[in-house]
Amino acid sequence: MELGLKGKRALVCAASRGLGYACAVGLAKEGCDVVIASRDQTRIDEAAARIRRETGARVHAVAADVRDAAAADRLVQASIDEFGGLEIAIHNAGGPPPGGFSDVDESKWALAFQLSLMSFVRVARAVVPPMRQAGYGRVIAITSSSIRQPIPNLVLSNAMRMGVLGTAKTLSKELARENILVNVIAPGRVYTERIDELDRVDAERQGTTLEKIRRESVATIPMGRLGRPEELANLAVFLASEAASYIAGTAIQVDGGMLSAY
Repeated sequence: MELGLKGKRALVCAASRGLGYACAVGLAKEGCDVVIASRDQTRIDEAAARIRRETGARVHAVAADVRDAAAADRLVQASIDEFGGLEIAIHNAGGPPPGGFSDVDESKWALAFQLSLMSFVRVARAVVPPMRQAGYGRVIAITSSSIRQPIPNLVLSNAMRMGVLGTAKTLSKELARENILVNVIAPGRVYTERIDELDRVDAERQGTTLEKIRRESVATIPMGRLGRPEELANLAVFLASEAASYIAGTAIQVDGGMLSAY
């Protein structure tokens, strides 16, 4: 299938590792010029070098914290300065701290709001003007399976991911006629360092072993295994492409069949 991505300009947030990195690699393999961002300059520079070696693509690394109100504008300007424009944006952000409702104070709610929801709002606001100029736009938000089914001990993630979903759906209706398509990817248990972190927290909270937590979680997945980051990235690349020209305002689960919800 011809995806029509060669020469497109893309921005991928939180791309030094995990899901963001896999998405950046996938887009680079299809011929996109990619701006990748992460808070740590050393890590994001190393990620850019790996992607260049693997794909031969043009990759520009920027150290940016998505909680910074000015970061989104800087990232978009970097794409314009380096590559002449921007057509694709993948919003990805590290998950907020785990905890139940009674465990998290107001400062953690405020942090989660900035990290998960406002970072998406700011990225979306910044990327729309160059997408309008290009006559082509794809905005993809990576959230969580919690938008379908809340996850125990993750109240902040459960709440903020729903905010991203509502914002993305609203944007999709406002922008679709301009060929700017907004969609959401909802990963289940796709293996990243975040999954390791959450499993260790659960093991400690329940007084059991990491191995037991992992076995129990895998048992809930009909495919019998955790997902791989590149499996989610394959969907992101498709949604970013011309082949996905009639998909807008939807949320697609990548969870190996784990959730009962459609």
